[in-house]
Order: sequence, then C-alpha cells, then structure tokens
Amino acid sequence: MKLALAQLDIAFENKSKNKETVIKFVNQAADEKVDMIFFPEMTLTGFSMNTSLIGENNNETLKFFKELSYKFNICIGFGYVEGTLCSENKYSVTAPPTTGGVPIVPLVVPLVVGGAPSGLELVNYSKIHPFSFGDETKFYKSGNEIKSFNAFGFTITPFICYDLRFPEIFQIASKTATLITVSANWPCKRREHWITLLKARAIENQCYIAGVNRVGLGNGLNYSGDSMIIDPLGNIISTLYNEEGLVIADIHYNEAIKIREKFRLKDDRKENLYRSMY
Repeated sequence: MKLALAQLDIAFENKSKNKETVIKFVNQAADEKVDMIFFPEMTLTGFSMNTSLIGENNNETLKFFKELSYKFNICIGFGYVEGTLCSENKYSVTAPPTTGGVPIVPLVVPLVVGGAPSGLELVNYSKIHPFSFGDETKFYKSGNEIKSFNAFGFTITPFICYDLRFPEIFQIASKTATLITVSANWPCKRREHWITLLKARAIENQCYIAGVNRVGLGNGLNYSGDSMIIDPLGNIISTLYNEEGLVIADIHYNEAIKIREKFRLKDDRKENLYRSMY
C-alpha cells in the first residue's frame, strides 16, 4: 500500500481556508498514486476548545471529505468535532451551550472514507483519552472503544494524539492490527516525546506506525510536524520536519507478519499476570 500523511499548517478555526489546503494535498496524493492519506487531528480547525463554533451536526466535514474521496478515488483519514445536541442531563460532560441553550457534546472523530465508487465510511473512532492537561476533558466526551478496519491487505487501527501515551490500547489493537495511525496536534515543546513514543509503539507492537501531526503556529502554540511512517522494527522510513508537505511510503503487510513470526515477542506476554497486578 502506498500511504501518505498530510502535514498541514492549519489555519486556526478557519474551515474555508483549510479546505483549500486539503484539496491541494489530496490532489497531489492522487498524482503520486497514493492509496490512503491521513490528515492531522481536527483537520479543518486546529486544536480548538470553541465547541459551539466548530462542533457539527450537519455532517459538513464528512460530506466534504466523502466528495474528495470519490473525486480522487482515494481513502482519506481526517478528524473533526462531531457535536450532538442533547438534553442537559443526557451526558455527564458539560460543554458550552448553543444559542438555544442546548449543550453540545462533541466527539473528536477521525473517519476513513473509501474512494470511488462506494464512498463508504470505513471506521468512526472517538478519542479515548482527551487531553486533560490542555483542558480538553472539559469540552470533549471520551470514547470507550477501539475501532479497526481492513483495507489494502492491512488491518488498520486509528488513534488520536494523547492516546499515544497509553501503551495498553496499542497492545490490544496490535493483536490484529498491522498498521496503527496517530492523528495529532502535538506541540513542538514535547517534540522528543512524540518521536520517541511513536518509535516505541512500533517496536513493542511489531507493526507499522504512522503519526501525522500539524506544523506551524496555532492558537499560540508552535508545532514542528515530524509526521512519520515507522516500520515494525522501529525504523523511520519517511518523515518531514517543520514544513508543510506529504510524507509518503510504500508499506507491506507481509513485512509486519514476517517480523512477528521471526521474533515472537507477543508469545511471551503474560496478560493474566499483568491483570492480576492491576
């Protein structure tokens, strides 16, 4: 499979401008014969807590990416804030009210959409670990389920940003997944954590890891990008630092399987013991 990561300089809370950038990158990926492209977390808005502005109930972003997927015959992974209008006591999460006084409970959801002719939604994952250090837990409801899908011979599991710091979910996912993706808005001041954790997740799970991050300045935070595709041995096979662009690599399902069969790391895990220690 030819995989691409789109490292964007996201215009903060400006969906129209970011749509123009996305179209350019999808067009370029199609020219490069890419099979699947992933974009950073909160693709069209950046890392915003302004849920009453960016939350959606009309599938605007979903429709936009479905049309692109169909037009360019490419699978697209992206992130947006899905707002759900509900009564005040339906969820325990409190979020800013809409103008009608009804709270909106958003979910950070990357979706991967199949290309022409189907335009199908392949997976819908909600971020399990909202970033409490950045007040994300005050505005976003956490997901409670790992999701995977099959495409181009791979079983693929998407995670989002802060999820990267929690190795347990990667171990669970990699029981079947041969590619795990991480879509992020990960700031430059924790750049070394991003790089080190991505490599560690590849090594300990013996699968491809693809981390796609934004670049530039957004809401007072600097982002270095460092989007990268890492092989199941922890080698960075393609990356990009501090500029917009596509990170592209050919990845091979059989390579992950071969490494797992040669070095049977997972056979030596003692999950019953780990559970008893918890």
